Amino acid sequence: MKTRLAWLGGLAFGLALAAALAGYFMRRPAEGPIVIGLLQATSGPMSLSEAPLAAAVKLAVEEINEGGGLLGRPVELRIEDTGADAAAAAAAGRLIDGHRAAALFGCWTSACRQAVRPVVEARRHLLFYPLAHEGMEQSPHIVYTGPTPNQQLLPATDWALHGFGRRVMLLGTEGPYSSRVHPMLRDFVQLGGGQVVGERLVRLGAPDMAAVVADLERLQPDLVLSTLRGDGNGALFDALVAAGLTDLPLLSFGASEPEMRAWGGGRLDRHFTAWSYLQSLPGPANEAFLARLRASQGEAAQVGDPAVSAYVAVRLWAAAVREVGSPLVEAVNANVAQQSVSGPLGFAAVDGQTRHLWRTLRIAQVRPDGQLAEVLQLPRAIKPAPWPPFRSAEHWAAVASRAGARP
Repeated sequence: MKTRLAWLGGLAFGLALAAALAGYFMRRPAEGPIVIGLLQATSGPMSLSEAPLAAAVKLAVEEINEGGGLLGRPVELRIEDTGADAAAAAAAGRLIDGHRAAALFGCWTSACRQAVRPVVEARRHLLFYPLAHEGMEQSPHIVYTGPTPNQQLLPATDWALHGFGRRVMLLGTEGPYSSRVHPMLRDFVQLGGGQVVGERLVRLGAPDMAAVVADLERLQPDLVLSTLRGDGNGALFDALVAAGLTDLPLLSFGASEPEMRAWGGGRLDRHFTAWSYLQSLPGPANEAFLARLRASQGEAAQVGDPAVSAYVAVRLWAAAVREVGSPLVEAVNANVAQQSVSGPLGFAAVDGQTRHLWRTLRIAQVRPDGQLAEVLQLPRAIKPAPWPPFRSAEHWAAVASRAGARP
């Protein structure tokens, strides 16, 4: 009996203490801002590509603060330059250790993400990565809001093979993304009865397209699949125009909508790309988003799928913070895989098994003004599969390992 009374007394004390603490926290003055960090190239060959990403993240933070902040606290955005991918790990460390960022957003290249991944894993932190990536990866400390190959590369390649022919040239940028994606595309093309007749990888920041044009003139492919990143896209578009190859079918996976406009992707007659988000999407949600973006960042502001994926990432993080009632990283990370939000992408839901978003796919042609005109939308959202199912996970692990060993 005494044991039971003691237990009841302890329970009553615990409940009273909890109530007192709750009252204290409700009465105490508002804390300082909740800091989040953005990893963005503000210098170097990727800076033009990444500027829209920063604009979209800034808008998301402004909207949160205009709505009263999170848990009564404003959100403060800190940006660190990742102009060189080698600097990304140190930049992430500064945001986490120096600025006490509650979450990190950004990185554009796969090399940046791979540099930051061990940092967030060692610190049990959280990165939201908004770019299309090569798959073959899953981390308990990363939420991937960009598409996996089965949500973008593979269905779009299948469409192009049926539409333009099966003799394919692969073109990409030196680095982990193209080095991992090209073996996947080669397998996929061959399984579909096609042939990869040639492949070229060019250096980021100093793309020389003379050899590429020579290959195209010699090999006469039916279709070019491009995984070029950054300013290599502009160099390719210029080279195709100069060589009179504007009618060659080109499917670009590494250039977003603002890049197409900046680099004149619409000068090519049969130039296509594949994303979930297009600025031309009809409907009040996208129209309102673009109006808010331009009111915030200027009338010339442009965004593509990666920038909108970063905007969605901030909203997913904020939803998790509100639900758990705390910005603490471990609590938010445990909850974020259960979140979904609506926005310019449509309904965005995290797949709890893979920590990637379910995504729709739209194939679009690049118009003369650089904007994207939808030519096809797949009827259903696609479940993410970081390891494409037409080969084993062990096979893709070996591909990733070989690509990681390349200089």
